[in-house]
Amino acid sequence: MRYLPLTDGDRQAMLATIGAASIDDLFVDVPAEARLAGTIPGLPDHASELAVERHMAALARQNLSAGEAPFFLGAGAYKHHVPASVDHLIQRGEFLTAYTPYQPEIAQGTLQVLFEFQTQVARLLGCDVANASMYDGSTACWEAIGMARRITKRGKAILSSGLHPHYVSVAQTMAKFTGDELAYATPELDSESDNSTLIAAIDKDTSCVVVQYPDILGRIEDLTPLAEAAHAAGALLVAVVTEPVALGAIKAPGAMGADIVVGEGQSLGVGLQFGGPYLGLFACKQKYVRQMPGRLCGETVDAAGKRGFVLTLSTREQHIRREKATSNICTNSGLCALAFSIHMTLLGERGLRQLAGLNHALACQAADRLAKVPGVTLMNDSFFNEFTLILPTDAREAVRNLADRGILAGVSLGRLFPTAPDLANGLVVAVTETTTAEDIEALAKALEEELA
Repeated sequence: MRYLPLTDGDRQAMLATIGAASIDDLFVDVPAEARLAGTIPGLPDHASELAVERHMAALARQNLSAGEAPFFLGAGAYKHHVPASVDHLIQRGEFLTAYTPYQPEIAQGTLQVLFEFQTQVARLLGCDVANASMYDGSTACWEAIGMARRITKRGKAILSSGLHPHYVSVAQTMAKFTGDELAYATPELDSESDNSTLIAAIDKDTSCVVVQYPDILGRIEDLTPLAEAAHAAGALLVAVVTEPVALGAIKAPGAMGADIVVGEGQSLGVGLQFGGPYLGLFACKQKYVRQMPGRLCGETVDAAGKRGFVLTLSTREQHIRREKATSNICTNSGLCALAFSIHMTLLGERGLRQLAGLNHALACQAADRLAKVPGVTLMNDSFFNEFTLILPTDAREAVRNLADRGILAGVSLGRLFPTAPDLANGLVVAVTETTTAEDIEALAKALEEELA
């Protein structure tokens, strides 16, 4: 954004227009004890532009970025190669300036891309229909819980222990305002699945069961028995996918009976981007489409009989009566959805399957090598491109020490579950097509030295 300075005359004119004598008058409603009385300790009052740039650059050099080191971080955000053509295409003016179609009739290109995006997501997740995207995976997960409540008229959601704890935290925050009851327990390192526990917990008050696939520990389970048990009790099955590339190799949740499938689309086209903006995926069975939050783009014909695209469904507060709105999310992640769709188109079905196969093969290579490190145990019997190692020491310390040596070794379960001491030795390792054999060997040798 451009820097647009104001003169003293500009400020006085603006204050006079709103009837304020000074800028301080704008803050009279803020209690005096909540106002900053002086300067901020430890910060200079001002500095030159050059000095600030140099200071910020020095701070940036303290970071170890994803492209500068062997990288094994995952747990919901994955480093994949994004073709340069993706960024080139999304920066075309007709996309970049119209990615939020508030006047959809003049944004036909954007609507067509979102229509194609919906088709890709529905096929990928194994569902009948998908919306035009949401903010990210965690908010999409909560929206699915809210949708299940509207459909079943029940207020209890059972969350799998394998659901990402950040997703759980978002749901717990939102449930404070809706009154939903959330049943949740942290995972156990000696358990391959919690499906039997989830099935046993389903009762007449259950609106949905929420399960991640693959889960936070990298475990992959057949969702069919869980879907059947939920349906028998009148509840829905919500599946969460944080790594969509996995669906190039494993069965889609919708094909196993999931009623609503949500997820994070960051892996395809978007990149890590320092944590955002990301891309929420949301799909469901056709019979529930009118309870789906967000936007739905549809194909139609205009008065001349030509093919055209419209916002077929937009059940948000700005468009209909608030009491009828399915969500207060006000838009979709249009530009990120475009990037996802372009990347998916470049890959095609064959390319996605090849990419998934490469991810899995490299992950197997890494798991086999790391399991040979003295004291290290591989927890998973099956996984896609992410698995959990059990170390003989606190994984948080190991991760920090390896980062000091220039290796980003993974995500410690102690960081994800700080109040669960039984998980402190767990390390989640993610491997993608960007990982090399040299990276794997570097991690293995460094881990051997760290644990010696």
